[in-house]
Amino acid sequence: MLAAMKAMILAAGRGKRMMPLTQNTPKPLLKVTSKPLIQYTIEALVAAGITELVINHAYLGEQIENCVGDGEWLGAKVEYSREADALNTGGGIYNALPLLGGDPFIIVNSDIWTDYPFKQLTEIEFKGLAHLVMVSNPAQHPEGDYFLDAQTTNHHQIISLDRPTHGGAQRLTYSGISILDPRLFKHCRSSTFPLPELLVQYMKTEQITGEHYTGQWSDIGTPERLFDLQKSITAR
Repeated sequence: MLAAMKAMILAAGRGKRMMPLTQNTPKPLLKVTSKPLIQYTIEALVAAGITELVINHAYLGEQIENCVGDGEWLGAKVEYSREADALNTGGGIYNALPLLGGDPFIIVNSDIWTDYPFKQLTEIEFKGLAHLVMVSNPAQHPEGDYFLDAQTTNHHQIISLDRPTHGGAQRLTYSGISILDPRLFKHCRSSTFPLPELLVQYMKTEQITGEHYTGQWSDIGTPERLFDLQKSITAR
């Protein structure tokens, strides 16, 4: 069990595909019904007992700090990893490691909406370098990202880039939710690089595990998808 975990919300992206909505507003602050998108994530983490949060930002980042503040009003303790220029997902996490500490931590993309039970991540037997939450391939990404193998290690399914030789493998999409061990970054240096670039290296040695989540999940990557999510929530 991974108690008292910290979580990092990745919020430094430029949100180019969301233009013109992100011309003057960072994507994590776009409203879904009455609340900024990032607030849903913070509330879900806090509800799961994950209250120590790190948020990175670059583009219009001061607006995120002004909105979220120290997080106390949401029941959280928030620290910020500020980037002069966005360092991509891997570089951004590496840059924030001094704030995240030496224990495994949770990563959540700020541009997703989900009902995933984050408490589940604090209760798993995590012994690898990364554990990825995978989802069924959405319409905009039908080819998926990685294979979720039928083979298991430490009671979790192994993630691989190539189709495994075992039966039962299926290719799924990375949800933007994961547990990472700081050891994943031991050979990295301060630079701009995507997280998948690093994950693929360790898939070859079966140190990346995963799970298939079949609940609600949306990647809010375009104005159309934001509008669809608005309709879905309003209709409930």
